[in-house]
Amino acid sequence: MAIPIRRRRSDRQGRAPFDLRRTTFGFALIALIVAGGGLALRAAWDSAVSNPVPAVLLTLPLLAAAVVVLRRRRRARRVAKTVAGAAYGIVDAGLAELDAAEAARAEARPALPETAEPGPVDYAELDPYAFEEAVAELCRRDGCVDAEVVGGAGDLGADVLATTPDGRRLVVQCKRYGPDNRVGSQDLQRFGGTCYAVHEADVALVVSTGGFTEPALDYAEQCAILCYGPEELTAWSEGGAPPPWEDAATPAEEPAVGLSGP
Repeated sequence: MAIPIRRRRSDRQGRAPFDLRRTTFGFALIALIVAGGGLALRAAWDSAVSNPVPAVLLTLPLLAAAVVVLRRRRRARRVAKTVAGAAYGIVDAGLAELDAAEAARAEARPALPETAEPGPVDYAELDPYAFEEAVAELCRRDGCVDAEVVGGAGDLGADVLATTPDGRRLVVQCKRYGPDNRVGSQDLQRFGGTCYAVHEADVALVVSTGGFTEPALDYAEQCAILCYGPEELTAWSEGGAPPPWEDAATPAEEPAVGLSGP
């Protein structure tokens, strides 16, 4: 029986075989090119030395071309600088115009009026409802945070109701009268008949812009009703006097209410 013989696969299978002649020819060609270039340069140099005029004539176009290129580059740089400077100038001019326009607008704006400090309130110039609101605001200012205007038809003499800081019930009647029209005893009697019995007042106060008659003041003293005329109201409003309820008697000290007038 024949025994098959295995052939070794060459490790160089698929690779081009090394060719000594081709390699030698390649190196020789490179050497010739280098040598030829060197000889050409040497011949050019010797020709230039022996014949300088033609060499110069051949070199001048190259130098001229180099000069042209350099000039163009310099000109391009100058043009670029000029364009950049012009652009910056335009931007600066635009910013200056914007600043000038903003300054002109600021000067054209009307000046805000200075806030004047509030002066004393002329309560006699207020209408009756505004007067009641002003008295309620005084009460709120001095601690009666729940002060409200309740005056109107059927108010039974109470125009402002509030609670004092110490918890007492405050009932106020407001009389917006002229300087020649004072509150009389009959007005005080009507208020005295309702402020305690109906409104359950701990502090009863009548505020009048026209003042009070002497009989009215006598009756108010008997019934523990506080009376604030123009002077007392101004002092209370401007902080020159304490709130009325601080001078009022406590409920235990209040005398009985009388309904008869002087």
